[in-house]
Amino acid sequence: MSASRILVIEDNPANLELVTDLLELAGHTVHSAAAAEPGLEIARREQPDLILMDVSLPGMDGLAATRALKVDPRTQAIPVVALTAHAMRGDEQLAREAGCHAYLTKPIETRTFPGRIAALLAACRVGSNSAPPSS
Repeated sequence: MSASRILVIEDNPANLELVTDLLELAGHTVHSAAAAEPGLEIARREQPDLILMDVSLPGMDGLAATRALKVDPRTQAIPVVALTAHAMRGDEQLAREAGCHAYLTKPIETRTFPGRIAALLAACRVGSNSAPPSS
């Protein structure tokens, strides 16, 4: 697995720390934002390989932020993965309609999370629109 640049947009400090720690232990460079607006700026500036987007954010929600990323020529090619506690019927479809490449639910499984992210990155690198199964 090669190291990637990953942007995590997550407003919960404990979730942000856990995800960041797991990704950094896997060798990735992690940028983070606690709200959508600064996350959009970081995405434009840093051009990460992947964005992990919480759906419930203060101010602009994660789905609106994803739509904003997908209409901006500077960020539209960056894969976005919804990382959310929303697990109701239809939530995954809403995330995909907003432009999310995949949908992962919280709480995350710490043992499998780095491998799932590696698989998503690999799928994105080969240009596949098929992602590993959501959870």
